Amino acid sequence: MMTGKNRGKLTLGPVLFNWAPEVWRDFYFRIADEADVDIVYLGETVCLKRMPFIEPHLADVAGRLEAAGKEIVFSTLALVMNVQERKALAAIAGGNDSGGGDYCVEANDIAALGALAGRAHVIGPYVNVYNEDTLAHLARGGARRICLPPELPESAMEPLGKAAKSSDVELEVFAFGRMPLAVSARCYHARSHNLSKDNCQFVCDQDKDGLALKTLDDEDFLAINGIQTMSHSVQNLLPDLRRLDILGISHFRLSPHSCDMVQVAHLFRKVLDGAMDADEASGGLAQSGFGAPFCNGYLHGQAGKDWQKRL
Repeated sequence: MMTGKNRGKLTLGPVLFNWAPEVWRDFYFRIADEADVDIVYLGETVCLKRMPFIEPHLADVAGRLEAAGKEIVFSTLALVMNVQERKALAAIAGGNDSGGGDYCVEANDIAALGALAGRAHVIGPYVNVYNEDTLAHLARGGARRICLPPELPESAMEPLGKAAKSSDVELEVFAFGRMPLAVSARCYHARSHNLSKDNCQFVCDQDKDGLALKTLDDEDFLAINGIQTMSHSVQNLLPDLRRLDILGISHFRLSPHSCDMVQVAHLFRKVLDGAMDADEASGGLAQSGFGAPFCNGYLHGQAGKDWQKRL
């Protein structure tokens, strides 16, 4: 049970998909009004071409969330490759646009660290933090919280938890959602429609939770989201929250999908507070509207798509 001053914190990661601007805005308005989450990440991490669609709503969304008592973090791109992306990164990291302001920033590409050096910031799950030396180096540069890559097993988290305590750094894990596995210069979504990346026609907006992929044997395998490769199955760490708390994990990230995220947050909060059994909560999670199977295999040192109940 995680209660009192050590109450685990729930975070809501940035929307990874290309939702219609009004849908994106209204999603965060509902989160502000109804979801029991402590921290909300905003911004575009996958494709800079999507950013103009959400920019007109950023100030209103941030204000609504802040008025509701949520802490706000602005996320940067996970892959920075050209001049426009470097400029966008510099604007967010430097607080010079409608997104940056005086808010904390999440670095999802090593390119962001130079602009954030000496300022308190968050390291996102796209930066590979696999050992204590990397953690200590990032902490010296101003990282105050690190969201660990979703492929890390529990055995690697234990020494990182001890190192984080020594460096006064908080640790976060990717606790719910399709896991981001890789990013590429090529846009898979565009290619699937026989389009080029430069003339993609924003076809990724047709798949609100990513485009499902199957193997040649017609088995569900992965999902694609623009330039991003994701898991087909949905990470669900509800059975593992108590153990992760013991290992030093204090923040648990829920990644937005088109299912009922308010209900998802409610179930995770109940388990974090010791008010609901993890099995019961997982049963409720299965009713939240997302059709893919659960997984937590990486955490247990197995194939990432596997699901294992903790005994």
